[in-house]
Amino acid sequence: MPQLKECVHCHYDFDLLSTAKRNAGGKINECPDCVEELGTETAVKYLGLTSGEGKMATLSIVAFESVEDREAYGKAWQSATDPYQSNPRSMSEVSGSLGSVKMRHVTHNAGNPNHKGHDQ
Repeated sequence: MPQLKECVHCHYDFDLLSTAKRNAGGKINECPDCVEELGTETAVKYLGLTSGEGKMATLSIVAFESVEDREAYGKAWQSATDPYQSNPRSMSEVSGSLGSVKMRHVTHNAGNPNHKGHDQ
């Protein structure tokens, strides 16, 4: 059942629960079109990354300034950590133009590759 609201900018009714509104973000009283046109979305774009090492995976949560930066970094991460590759690569090998990506690490929890008490 739709929840209709009136946009404070254009005064048109919009569905608060629509996919377009969820994707656009913005304030609760702004329609998706006005959020995109006015650029009022201020939410941080997060991405959670994991890698399997030993018995515990490494987990990083990274914040990006834009959806495009998040998607570019996510694609590079998936390419570097693809378990079906015959030759694993590092992020520096697949990143290419990621030097322009604006990001910051929110948290990082490193796995313990020293499982069963054995030194590496």
